[in-house]
Amino acid sequence: MKKTTKIYIGKTSKELEKEVGLLREEIAKSVMSFKSNPPKDTNSLTKKRKQLAVLLTLLSEKKEV
Repeated sequence: MKKTTKIYIGKTSKELEKEVGLLREEIAKSVMSFKSNPPKDTNSLTKKRKQLAVLLTLLSEKKEV
């Protein structure tokens, strides 16, 4: 996870909020498509959720400071 945090540390809180919104949309679309057409990589949804958790953690840390 250190690689993903390094990517997002230099971004502003507005940029992080945009990323969170886009990622949430991707997750919602993935959930709908998984039910109708299961992908070969079933772990992709879990990876996106972990990335969302990292983004939300960094966003909350930036808001505290």
